[in-house]
Amino acid sequence: RGLPVICVADVEVSAEFFRKTLGFSIDFLHGEPPFYGSVSRGGACVHLKFVHEPVLAVGAQDRGGFITAFIEVENVKALYAEYVTAGAMFDQKLKKQAWGGRDFIVRDPDGNGVCFVGPAA
Repeated sequence: RGLPVICVADVEVSAEFFRKTLGFSIDFLHGEPPFYGSVSRGGACVHLKFVHEPVLAVGAQDRGGFITAFIEVENVKALYAEYVTAGAMFDQKLKKQAWGGRDFIVRDPDGNGVCFVGPAA
């Protein structure tokens, strides 16, 4: 099973976003200032890596469709409702997909798209 690594401009700011807005726990922050870290929630774990500039040159017109990490969840509807209440910024609201599942995409402070996906039921 793969582990997503998201490239960010500030590991501490990103970790706080995952903690405060998305309900993740901060597992560790490494370095002073932190240049690597890990956040997790339930069975999902995401690593955060400091970069001086974006790894990929994604233009503003492409940014909405750019997804950095996919996270599988059991109750995607409940998680979406929780994130609406927490004030998360969505690139895509909860949507039933043609392949049968439901998903939504949250945008992090660095513009990375994090897709939460689950079964349609």
